Amino acid sequence: MVKPTLLVLAAGMGSRYGSLKQMDGVGPNGEAIIDYSVYDAIRAGFGKVVFVIRHSFADDFISVFNRERFGGKIEVEYVYQELDYLPEGFTVPEGREKPWGTNHAVMMAAKAIDTPFAVINADDFYGQNSYEVMGSYLSNLADSRNSYAMVGYEVNKTLSENGTVSRGVCTVDSDNFLTSMVERTKIERNSEGVIVFHDLGDDVALEENTPVSMNFFGFTPDYFEYSEQTFKEFLADENNQTNLRSEFFIPMMVNRLIGGGVAKMKVLSTAAQWFGVTYKEDKPQLMAKIEALIEAGVYPRNLWE
Repeated sequence: MVKPTLLVLAAGMGSRYGSLKQMDGVGPNGEAIIDYSVYDAIRAGFGKVVFVIRHSFADDFISVFNRERFGGKIEVEYVYQELDYLPEGFTVPEGREKPWGTNHAVMMAAKAIDTPFAVINADDFYGQNSYEVMGSYLSNLADSRNSYAMVGYEVNKTLSENGTVSRGVCTVDSDNFLTSMVERTKIERNSEGVIVFHDLGDDVALEENTPVSMNFFGFTPDYFEYSEQTFKEFLADENNQTNLRSEFFIPMMVNRLIGGGVAKMKVLSTAAQWFGVTYKEDKPQLMAKIEALIEAGVYPRNLWE
């Protein structure tokens, strides 16, 4: 068995929120969402955490999320995502300011990871059980290739009470392997209590237990090789050169590999409730839910003592 690595995508934190939102305290002693993610990963058997950040806020980030903060219980490394970190022969199109997307962020960790690894968003609270199921799956992959996984949340456990959300709606086969993942927007529970999405014009209903992606993926290191080649093709595409907002997303890469029969992705079920801060009104609710988990004994009140 191997100790998997946790890859935390945090490079977008400054530009997305205008501040280091992921450093905001949501726990009783100022713990951030990242703290709970790393805590859950440690007890699920992960041996290393790699943070993808930007140079513009690196000093502030590292001063908070360092090895000492986590009590030396997990190896910590930092890698950087910048707009001009491109394969040889490519340059940033004139006028381009938008980052290259989540899969470009993953690629930045290629030299830092040599084990099966999980990828998460820095500002999503995924829940203890999700790390358990992913850690168990990855730790048994050893030298496997093309054996991927994702945590599939029931859509009813990922909604916001304060507005619509976007989710990657998944279809799976009889063995719980992913067959497709489609981004759906404007998902909410309507006045009749039915979960619907609106992006096709008319309301389309979703079953309560429809699996959706919250960007909690598991990969083997060969994923970096495929991403490097596909990113070159992405950059060479004239549409992506002229569209200054085009991005290289993880689901785009996953769909390519799954659809092409290169890899298989197991959709792992979880009993966990996803929490996030999609809207500013979500933060007090997240804090209350963390307090409830502490009262239930899921987390200690002082996380790192």
